[in-house]
Amino acid sequence: MESLGLYPTWLAPCIGSGWIVGIIATIHVLFSHTSVGAAIFFAWLASYANRTGQPKYLEFIRRYGLFLLVFSYVLGSITGPGIWYSTTVASPRGISALIHNFVWMWATEWVFFLIEVTGVYLLTYMATKVDRATHLRLTLIFGLAAYTTMLVIIGILSFMLGPGKEAWFTSGGYRLGFFGANTFAHLAMRTAFMFTMTALVGGIVASRFEDRDLREDVGRKLAWLGLVATAMGGLLFLWYLRTLPEAAQVVMANRLPASFGPAMLAAVVGMLAYFATWLLRPRFLHPVGAWAATVGILLLGLWPEEVARESIRKPFVAGQYVYSNQVVARDVPGLGIRSEMPLLEAKGFLATHPFIPTSLRTVHDGNRLEAGRMLALIACSNCHTLERTGMRPLGNYLGGNQDVAALAGHLQATVGTGHVLYMPRIPLNDVEARALATYLVTLPAGGAR
Repeated sequence: MESLGLYPTWLAPCIGSGWIVGIIATIHVLFSHTSVGAAIFFAWLASYANRTGQPKYLEFIRRYGLFLLVFSYVLGSITGPGIWYSTTVASPRGISALIHNFVWMWATEWVFFLIEVTGVYLLTYMATKVDRATHLRLTLIFGLAAYTTMLVIIGILSFMLGPGKEAWFTSGGYRLGFFGANTFAHLAMRTAFMFTMTALVGGIVASRFEDRDLREDVGRKLAWLGLVATAMGGLLFLWYLRTLPEAAQVVMANRLPASFGPAMLAAVVGMLAYFATWLLRPRFLHPVGAWAATVGILLLGLWPEEVARESIRKPFVAGQYVYSNQVVARDVPGLGIRSEMPLLEAKGFLATHPFIPTSLRTVHDGNRLEAGRMLALIACSNCHTLERTGMRPLGNYLGGNQDVAALAGHLQATVGTGHVLYMPRIPLNDVEARALATYLVTLPAGGAR
């Protein structure tokens, strides 16, 4: 029997697998970006301390490094594998696409991450036990290793939106897939915002210094870092938007929540105001305020940005050839990959999915509703929940209908033809379209989309 190369679908009731991945990833971004930015900031501050003969700044590096051991390297090392686990079960073929293209790049990233982790331990526990020159070299190695990990990851994230060069589809090769206009814009934007996070989290550490002069001195440096980084990040974000593929720009203009723009603007303006207040009135630096600002950037800045980045690459999940529902949508001669759409058009989902129960492979009156639910699960649940809550509830779009035949025709004319830009093409035959429509009419109509 010919079959699709699909895996069992991970169903996350009431929330959706995508949101679980998004929540873990957003928290991880805060941890990882803070550590990378701090590594580079440490290198500058250690150099400054040595040039000016002010070893007091080395104590700040030591205490910030100690904080990062838990904040970034313990919690980050929990959420990092959490991303791997959740994305592997939510999007196994998407992860497979990334690994098959960038396995050696990822191996390189892990090598530099090992150097980074070793570096933060050395900086924290040997700050007062080595000479200044050795300490400076350690901070430089730490900073370079940390930034290299970001460079590798950004290239892979950019590939998820689309290969860097169109020639990758026919020629393959990680360089054609990795390097593109979006890669460098993405790297520049995240570089700026990682310093914003470094300044915010650094404020938590600096606010707990007993020495008022040192607290305010370090606070002013962090405030300047945050102001410049946030302002540059806002400008670089506009550059990043200009490098998006045309399809992604259309999706962004039409499908992102209305709250996205205001949330991002509020995050940038709020951070600028926070750092300006902190700069002009250093005594206002307080642990509660620093923690509140950090949580604020997580909710108003990182979460909307991560949701938007995941949304604008729809209907694909990786490389513009793996659909979000895991079906391979086009030929990729450079990797020897063949589209699965002809097989779907000829035989349908139920007859070719390897994990469909035998009782549902042939649809009849007795199993039509259950077959329809199974189709919604395997074709739609990567982007929609089947309940009232969570990630784009399916009932908000198609629930409340009463005419099964009309809804089946609508499905075949829209998602069946691929005319909906942000949705995978699902070539439903008459039997499957009717089964899916039979299930969808049981869903209650929802509210806002």
